[in-house]
Amino acid sequence: MKRFIIIPIILTTLTSIGQQSVTLEECYRLVVENYPLARQSQLFESQNNLDKAIISNAKLPQFNFDAQATYQTDVIEIPIPNTNIEPLNKDQYRATLSVNQLIYNGGATNAALHVKSAQTKTKQKQVDVNLYQLKQQVNQLYFSILLAQESELLLKAKQTQLEAKLKEVVSGIKYGVILPTSDKVLEAELLKIKQQFQELESNKTALIETLSQLIHQPLNASTLFQNPLVEVQLQQDLNRPELELFQLKKDEIAQSETLISKQNTPKLLGFATGGFGNPGLNMLDNSFQTFYTVGVKLNWNVFDWNSNKKQRQSLAINKDIVDTETETFKLNTNIALNQQQKEIDKIEGFITSDLEIINFRKEVLQTADSQLKNGVITSSAYITELTNLYEDENTLVKHKIQLQLAKANYNIIKGQ
Repeated sequence: MKRFIIIPIILTTLTSIGQQSVTLEECYRLVVENYPLARQSQLFESQNNLDKAIISNAKLPQFNFDAQATYQTDVIEIPIPNTNIEPLNKDQYRATLSVNQLIYNGGATNAALHVKSAQTKTKQKQVDVNLYQLKQQVNQLYFSILLAQESELLLKAKQTQLEAKLKEVVSGIKYGVILPTSDKVLEAELLKIKQQFQELESNKTALIETLSQLIHQPLNASTLFQNPLVEVQLQQDLNRPELELFQLKKDEIAQSETLISKQNTPKLLGFATGGFGNPGLNMLDNSFQTFYTVGVKLNWNVFDWNSNKKQRQSLAINKDIVDTETETFKLNTNIALNQQQKEIDKIEGFITSDLEIINFRKEVLQTADSQLKNGVITSSAYITELTNLYEDENTLVKHKIQLQLAKANYNIIKGQ
């Protein structure tokens, strides 16, 4: 009995010695590591360190230097005769250096640091979300390459079978069993196969180049793309990075609420001022003097026209917005999962039918093979049946790759 074209997809898992191979999981890892957007996480961290250092400076002494020279049209005079008190000069000079040290602000500085850290985590998680969404693009490219890879194997099997059949036909023509032009039909079909090889190779090369750029990894036509064993586990819980992003947004809101609650807290500062000027602190001494003052001051915004309360109300609305975003995301994701499961079920049904069709095609081709040898049918009729079997086997391969892609997309939607 003749053996026909069936080529199991599992053949692509066999690697040649020294041949470069890549897996789907490696492509996931590489796109997350090498995509330009990935560098933003480190940039956000560096920016956060700088911003926190600026905020922390509020705990350090604050220095201010002031200098001024003035001329005024009038000065204070003592209206008491014979006191020998000289009036002040109309030109006056003063230079001071002041130091302010925060003693207490109700923890507002630490609260501001926590807000900045929460904001950075949110930005970094947004980067993770954007990178995660690239995985479906990787899926589409990877499984398209697998399909081209499998189609090449299948087409090669058809070519081998036609070449073997051509030898039989040439022999049959020689002995007068088969019509003289039958070999030309087979040769023409072999030329068509060469064209199909060129088209497959061109499409595969374009896909590989695109994937190579996406994951920033050198790939070429000789690279073997291993077929993943994609399993789907039906579970209720989602594990998407978007859910972590929503939680981080709520954490950021909570930290902002804490900061707002401390904005109206009394602030206690210590200060010291030293200076040199004419006049000094003694206004009756009309000469250049050194001077200094030290003390403590309290700053308390007793009434802010309900600004603090309104800011809290605004944050509460933001929290509700995040809750609605979370619910919407879960709803849309569950809808997408349900649709993807229906797609998986549909393709599995197609594969079952494909196998039955191929079995029928094999029986028909076996009969056609015998008829061709005996000169009952022409080479064209044989090629028709061979092409029918090839196309149905190609459909089976396509459906198997589509099934793997559907399962991989299901896992990405689920967050597995």
